[in-house]
Amino acid sequence: DQAHFSDAQVMVEFENGNFNFTFPNPKNVSEFSMTLFKGREKKEICAFHLSKERIISKSNVTYCQTQNSSSSTTFILKNLEKKHIDVYTYCLEIFLPPPYIECCLKETYLYVQDKEDCFLLGRVPWIIIGVIIFAISCVCCVVACCLRNKNQNCESNSLEYNSEYMPMAAVNAAKKPRI
Repeated sequence: DQAHFSDAQVMVEFENGNFNFTFPNPKNVSEFSMTLFKGREKKEICAFHLSKERIISKSNVTYCQTQNSSSSTTFILKNLEKKHIDVYTYCLEIFLPPPYIECCLKETYLYVQDKEDCFLLGRVPWIIIGVIIFAISCVCCVVACCLRNKNQNCESNSLEYNSEYMPMAAVNAAKKPRI
């Protein structure tokens, strides 16, 4: 049997806050490696090696993990931030059976929206609504205070007229007791 690999489309999924890059495994191959590189300079971030004796997963960063099944290999990128935006390249190396084959199959551009941006974008409408409610409350309080002060001025003025009038009222003189 000849070694066979298909130039199948990489499947990129966003699931539970993680990006999953899933690649089909080559068929009729007993030893191969898959590597995920980041950037144009192709910095290795995750690798997977399968042979008859053992399976080796290697990660040079904390945010990459590998998962393998009989039909595919998945590189899982977790807890990504804005600094992880870049081009990711998947490379396959086939060791057995001969001949040795090395190829970089796919490049995928990955854009990550920063968590702080998401937080602020979700909160902006609520912040605006809160400011509007606060402004309306302040206006209502000022109007209520003005109306209360105006009513008190009217009542105090009417009391003043009565108080000025009271001393002028006729009062019966108190009789002094005679001894």
